[in-house]
Amino acid sequence: MAQLGELKATARPRAGKGAARQARREGKVPGVIYGDGKPPETIVIDYNDLWKQVLKGHFTSTVFDVEVDGKKNCVLPRELQVDPVKDLPIHVDFMRIGKDGRIRVEVAVRFINEALSPGLKRGGVLNIVRHDIEVTCPYDKIPPYFEVDLAGLDIGRSVHISAVKLPEGVETVIKGRDFTIATIAGSASWMPAAAIASPPCTSTKMRARPSRGGNRAMSRDNDVRKPTGRPCAASGVPAMTAPRASGCITAVTIAARTDSAASWGPTRVMRAWYAV
Repeated sequence: MAQLGELKATARPRAGKGAARQARREGKVPGVIYGDGKPPETIVIDYNDLWKQVLKGHFTSTVFDVEVDGKKNCVLPRELQVDPVKDLPIHVDFMRIGKDGRIRVEVAVRFINEALSPGLKRGGVLNIVRHDIEVTCPYDKIPPYFEVDLAGLDIGRSVHISAVKLPEGVETVIKGRDFTIATIAGSASWMPAAAIASPPCTSTKMRARPSRGGNRAMSRDNDVRKPTGRPCAASGVPAMTAPRASGCITAVTIAARTDSAASWGPTRVMRAWYAV
């Protein structure tokens, strides 16, 4: 059985912004307890007591016994609002839990045996898809975390939820799918040079056709232009033998823009590209 946290609170007779601000000025944090078919109850909690529980971690997945004027309530924190500048708690919501009730929580994932993974040793990168897994379980059997073993995983391998042993009574919210938790991907330093090099420009085939305004536009064709070796006077780029272009237009356009003034537009670059 999971150990329950303890908090002491005081009933707050008035609700609203005014009462909440007054409680903060007194060094307390306003909150509310709701659920289990009972009316909501407004409370205030000492700031230091609440902040100590938050610093322990896993605050929203820990069950607490909140004592309000001598009456205990078994609750689960559902939302903790913090100041946008100071990042300190300003309001907290608790949900009541029935003795036989199941709850829906997110449980953190921990990875172990990174040093025993061949993929990570070869320079691979651990790509974490899910840092938390949402499950349903009894309120007194919340797992503190799930462990994922990376031993023996090479580059290109992945870890799925089926590889995680779930405690008794714990079920994932996502059903009917063996979803991925993490993968080991290869980094750029690990990939061979042949795979990193850019492929030759041989795919797109285009030709020139006149358009309105005297400019040239591009359309598809089956012929390929080949450089003559004579540089164009305007851009210094090798000119082409026929009024048809291939995928080399990209490299030619980049060279013309690099060697020319920044004020050149696409029309000027195209005219230089067709000059012989």
